[in-house]
Amino acid sequence: MDALYTAFHQLLAQTSPYPLALDVVGAEGCHIHTRDGRRYLDLVAGLAVNNTGHRHPRVVQAIKDQVDRYLHVIPYGEFIQEPQVRFAERLTAVLPVGLDNVYFVNSGTEANEAALKLAKRITGRTGLVACHRSYHGSTHGSLSITGNEAKKYRNRPLLPDVRFITFNDPADIVQIDRHTAAVVVEPVQGDAGIRVPDTGWMQALRARCTEVGALLVFDEVQTGMGRTGKLFAFEHSGVVPDILVLGKALGGGLPIGAFVASRQHMRLLTHDPVLGHITTFGGHPLPCVAGLAALEVTLEEGLAENAARMGERFKRSLDHSGIKEVRGQGLMIAVELDDAELVQRVVKDLLEHGVLGFWFLSCPTAFRVAPPLTISADLVDHATSAIRAALDRITP
Repeated sequence: MDALYTAFHQLLAQTSPYPLALDVVGAEGCHIHTRDGRRYLDLVAGLAVNNTGHRHPRVVQAIKDQVDRYLHVIPYGEFIQEPQVRFAERLTAVLPVGLDNVYFVNSGTEANEAALKLAKRITGRTGLVACHRSYHGSTHGSLSITGNEAKKYRNRPLLPDVRFITFNDPADIVQIDRHTAAVVVEPVQGDAGIRVPDTGWMQALRARCTEVGALLVFDEVQTGMGRTGKLFAFEHSGVVPDILVLGKALGGGLPIGAFVASRQHMRLLTHDPVLGHITTFGGHPLPCVAGLAALEVTLEEGLAENAARMGERFKRSLDHSGIKEVRGQGLMIAVELDDAELVQRVVKDLLEHGVLGFWFLSCPTAFRVAPPLTISADLVDHATSAIRAALDRITP
């Protein structure tokens, strides 16, 4: 057995008994290359991370330029670091009024944790509301507002005062009351199998939060940075959150997260106590320059618009009798097969034929289609042809 393969299993903590264990030696654009000389069309994009594709030249150049200047110099907030400032300038320029102050952290789940703290500080309340089947991360606070008991039960006790409502159900909104500090919602539920809400429900959610003084928090860790065909998924409904949470694609392939709110609200973290939220590596200069380059690429190359066009092309072409439903927004798509075992077989078959697919934690009967937003029409056609062929081989 290969020594690297053995070391991978023996020395690195594993997240499941059956990792894909591809031995990656390179990646470019929409493809991943492995040590055995194979090339895979990537329909996963690092789970919505590589929106600008693997190693976009402008992102790579920004990283190289920053490496020649400096790396980590001090924990977040103490020094003026141009990469942080420039990235915050560009990010807030494309956000609505009121989302004008950025706190950079290390990941999406850390951003969610900080958003919960900020909401409690602003409101003086402790109640939290989230949605059934949601996913917000694996740390304790984020897990507390994740609506998947299978992921939670061995980690209890978690945060108290958390209640769950049904996503896209207007009747449940009344559970948001004057004890609620924050309502945390994915504008499109990702891990639940790509569930797109009605605009009316989003607007009612906003109205209820405003009525009772609760803060509306949008977790756009998966949906942000062009994934759904808009730069941010909340743009589809026109509903603006009080706190916006970002991660995954924010760093152009490097690890970073952020939560965004008003300057007035963010300043509450600076006193009583001082350092109300603190991070050593948040706002690291490398992810900041990579993120700024990725944001500029996304805007200048029209990647959100391409996501909308290519998403529709995927939907039109996935017309096999074995597919029960294709749902989603932009290049955030679920292919529903109605059979968990069949999903695993299709994903495995695709891998054997050079296409990387993946499943959902909370929706085992579907697999995801979430390639880099740079994907071209010919690669979409190749991917859909491969999916149909896989189903032909597996289904009667």
